[in-house]
Amino acid sequence: MNQIKITALAKDVVRQLQNRHGRLMFHISGGCCDGTQPQCYELGEFRLGEVDIKLGDVCECAIYTTNDQLVFWKDSELTLDVSPGKGGGFSLEAPLGVRFIMKSSKCVLNS
Repeated sequence: MNQIKITALAKDVVRQLQNRHGRLMFHISGGCCDGTQPQCYELGEFRLGEVDIKLGDVCECAIYTTNDQLVFWKDSELTLDVSPGKGGGFSLEAPLGVRFIMKSSKCVLNS
């Protein structure tokens, strides 16, 4: 499991969402629909699969990804951040006009 950092702006967004929705979780699939953009859900709203593993935690929220993605990130520092713009349609931050992104010491992951 990686140590994941979080920017102050991302922390503010997570806290807003926790106040509105309760406990949260993140999932990064690397798939065709949401790519590597972290998707934020109410805890338990997203059903984890056999290939999903815990990547780390931020603000008492677990972040999960697939085995394939973990291989890519295993040797990098990760930081959860937000940027202006429309995020994934199912991710809770979308109505706020921002989207979560994961920054890696290898690259910025926000397809």
